[in-house]
Amino acid sequence: MTFELTILGSSAAIPTSKRNLTAHVLNVHERLFLIDCGEGTQLQLRKNRIRINKINHIFISHLHGDHMFGLFGLISTLNLLGREIDLHIYAHSELEKILTRHMQFFERNMSYKIVFHHIDNKKNEIIYDDGKLTVETIPLKHKIPTCGFLFKEKPFLRNLKKDVVKAFDIPIKEIRKIQEGEDFINDDGDVIENFKLTYPPYKSRSYAYCTDTAYSEKIIPIIKDVDLLFHEATLDAKLKKQAKQTFHSTTQDAATIAQKACVNKLIIGHFSARYKTILPLLKEARKVFKNTVAAEDGKRYSIELMR
Repeated sequence: MTFELTILGSSAAIPTSKRNLTAHVLNVHERLFLIDCGEGTQLQLRKNRIRINKINHIFISHLHGDHMFGLFGLISTLNLLGREIDLHIYAHSELEKILTRHMQFFERNMSYKIVFHHIDNKKNEIIYDDGKLTVETIPLKHKIPTCGFLFKEKPFLRNLKKDVVKAFDIPIKEIRKIQEGEDFINDDGDVIENFKLTYPPYKSRSYAYCTDTAYSEKIIPIIKDVDLLFHEATLDAKLKKQAKQTFHSTTQDAATIAQKACVNKLIIGHFSARYKTILPLLKEARKVFKNTVAAEDGKRYSIELMR
């Protein structure tokens, strides 16, 4: 069961020759979720061989251009391809007004429906639930209403051991209860304990996406213990004052959040175009939180199943 993140863009504000603007794709059980959609996103999707028609849900953190200008082209391309399935967009309510006006002028004959889901950037709440995965908002601290997103698998059931159903003559109707942790009582009244029937369940996996934001410890309880955290690190530690003024984070800010939230792995990204190399930023972050990597366009990060 796949749980894999693909970085499509890692630059802030403007693209560079090596870095595109912000966009991530998360593959959860072969469901594709697009997170932000900077200019050039659909080209990056093609470059990374990601089928755009498989994307049914798009999450937009905020309405700065480097996080949503790619939507216009993507919507048009999907229409040209004859898409028929609904496209769900989760964003601040103002985005619906912007896109509706755009489509009235450029996309008058849509082959599919866009379903808008307005999100409250000030609340931590579940905005998506498909029975296997939930998505929660993470209130962030930026110039305009902004939120991150927390993707969490729902708890797995316990796994039945091979041949256990036949060996203990377990009725089909009892299997679900056993997978949920109950013991089995046979017709003779004998109790077969659950650990003899099942293996421990797999651990649920999680990914938190936090950009753009000034340093804020309010997010720590929400993202605590996540497997993978993306946290913007637009500037290096020397530019802490500028980061504060622009409501962005430094390398040290991102690493400190990761450390205090006890996450497993940190990805820093959303780098200012002023940096020709990211290595110094990565070194700064690793001084605070060792298990840090720098976002690279086209890079994939898989979280494996573990018991």
